[in-house]
Amino acid sequence: MTFYRNADPQAPILRGKEPLGRRLPPYDWDRAPWNRWTFQNIRMCVPTEEIARGPDALDWQEALQDLSGVAFTGWDGRPMTLADLLADYADGFLVAHRGRILHESYHNGMTRGSRHLLMSVSKSITATTVGILIDRGLLDPAAPMTEYLPELAATGWKDATLQQVLDMTTGVRFVEDYEDPDCDVARLEFASGWKPLPPHMAPGSCPDNTWDYILSLTECEAAHGARFSYRSIETDLLGVLIARVSGQSFARTVSDLLWAPMGTETGAYVTVDRNGTPLVDGGICASLRDCARFGQTMLDGGRAGGRQVIPSAWIEDVRGGDHGLFDDKIRDFMSNGRYRNMFWIRDVARPTYTCKGIYGQLIYVDPERDLVVANLSSWPESLSDMRDSNTFRAIDAIAAALS
Repeated sequence: MTFYRNADPQAPILRGKEPLGRRLPPYDWDRAPWNRWTFQNIRMCVPTEEIARGPDALDWQEALQDLSGVAFTGWDGRPMTLADLLADYADGFLVAHRGRILHESYHNGMTRGSRHLLMSVSKSITATTVGILIDRGLLDPAAPMTEYLPELAATGWKDATLQQVLDMTTGVRFVEDYEDPDCDVARLEFASGWKPLPPHMAPGSCPDNTWDYILSLTECEAAHGARFSYRSIETDLLGVLIARVSGQSFARTVSDLLWAPMGTETGAYVTVDRNGTPLVDGGICASLRDCARFGQTMLDGGRAGGRQVIPSAWIEDVRGGDHGLFDDKIRDFMSNGRYRNMFWIRDVARPTYTCKGIYGQLIYVDPERDLVVANLSSWPESLSDMRDSNTFRAIDAIAAALS
């Protein structure tokens, strides 16, 4: 399969059983160049469960403008425009200002009804569902995780609190290196049903489902609450917690508490493992407009269509909660940034926050400027300082132009 930018002359993504007539590689289907197709066709790659929308979708007001010429200085010092950014590897880009859509564009074969893999934007959606359960008195962020999941007493999460899991400040050892085929996150890909067992791993050497894999993590490398360390497995633990406390599946709970009340226009879905347990750290797939709807609901204090869907106390805690822990690697990119409740705080001096996922997934919420930006992409790299920087620079330029 040929890898291409949106501006290249090759044919755009094709819909069908396989991308451009080529068989998907079992281990690399979620990586470049295959992600240009698979991120919009996850149901042809792994099993999924539907997150249903409700009967009443909220309408967006539109005041469309041509923002393609909005200019900014790129990461390498060269002049760029929004059109240049979108000509790269964007699949969908939406700008909403004061509750109205100003720009909405689709690329690489994506349409308004397409569901796109959100990668770690899924974490913010999952954590917000936890926030709703907290507001309803079913969870206490200060309580130990073992109060809700007693099985964790034999794992590294013994004595860890729910808030520490939400902030990724537990001491549980979990190595997340997307380029290492033998690290913990690679084993999670097998356990979650995303990948076959790698040839170098002996059969039975890794649990074949997410919950058993969680229970196998018994080692701590730091005291709980002593440091921040980005580990996707913490979110998957929350997925199990949500199902246990709600008494129904994760997908049904998210639908009932968030997706339907929020007025989304398209059902979402989430990938599931061999036992039906969802990969909530990165396996949710949703439309561009519904990603923006989530951001707009957060921006509007949790209200959607006259309903209080997301607790205002949860949103205030995201914006102003304890932001004391971060690590040096991420501080290099967000010098005054933090992480709270599985949202990225770009600058603690401002109320702006983001949901971020690898390969270029982003929901950006700026309450000061009444601005929401949703960006879904299929970058060739899982992480790119250059593309991250250019995206934020573009958003800053858009915000400046609108103000």
